[in-house]
Amino acid sequence: MSDTIKRTVSLNTKNKASQLLKDKLSLAVIWLSAGITVGFLVWVVWYILSNGLAFVDWSFVSSNYTTIGDESGIWPMIVTTLYMVAASISVAAPLGIMTAIYLTEYAAVGSKWVKVIRFCTESLAGIPSIIYGLFGMTFFVVILGFGYSILSGALTLSILILPVIIRTTEEALMAVPQTYREGSYALGSSKIYTIWRLILPSAMPGIVTSIILSVGRVIGESAPVFMTAGMVARIPESVLDSGRTLTVHLYKLTQELYTIHEWQQAYATATVLIVIVLMINMLTKLIASRFNTATY
Repeated sequence: MSDTIKRTVSLNTKNKASQLLKDKLSLAVIWLSAGITVGFLVWVVWYILSNGLAFVDWSFVSSNYTTIGDESGIWPMIVTTLYMVAASISVAAPLGIMTAIYLTEYAAVGSKWVKVIRFCTESLAGIPSIIYGLFGMTFFVVILGFGYSILSGALTLSILILPVIIRTTEEALMAVPQTYREGSYALGSSKIYTIWRLILPSAMPGIVTSIILSVGRVIGESAPVFMTAGMVARIPESVLDSGRTLTVHLYKLTQELYTIHEWQQAYATATVLIVIVLMINMLTKLIASRFNTATY
């Protein structure tokens, strides 16, 4: 009997040691994967900044494209990029958030209509961006008569980022505990009041994440913008004017990399683009944290 107990204890000890070894190996793989991901990000950012930061100065940032002899000012492109981000998010964010609220709070679970909406959302997410550009050029530019303008580009990009906002916001709303809703209803609150004052503030981090991802997508797109907003290198006076975003400008520069100066301008433009993305992300997170603090 004692031999059986000893064998059992020895077997359990070996199993624990084997399980501990597997846990350590799994943890090492997880940390290695995270380190590689962060490493790639740091490498890309460092490579661009190290090659372009030396060529970024106030004249480069604040001057118009044609006021410097080498045509190196990018202020119109910065303004156009900010216009494009603001206009597209203003259209897509309310529509996407409201759609997510309908799917999670109002639609019947497992209904065919919900399945249709989610299928359409997933299909939109898988369409190449150049297809959006072709659609925007045909519908907004030609049929609706908006022409090559900020409005045409923003409406096209709003359709492009809509799946990201809907899906991410939907997951954020579903992550809010059901007890929050039940407690609010038990106190006599209406559904609208519960959603507006309790559910949305609780899901705000996920909603902000969807907006951040959408902002990055808007800034990073070139083909749909080129086909709908044009490439005019001047500050647009209204949403019906054409303009050139930083990404489109960078694309144009990469087609003409014949001299050292053009390489410098490309790296400098990429540096400004990265800095703008980081600043917008930090500002969005700051607003979300202040909103959560004020709510709770």
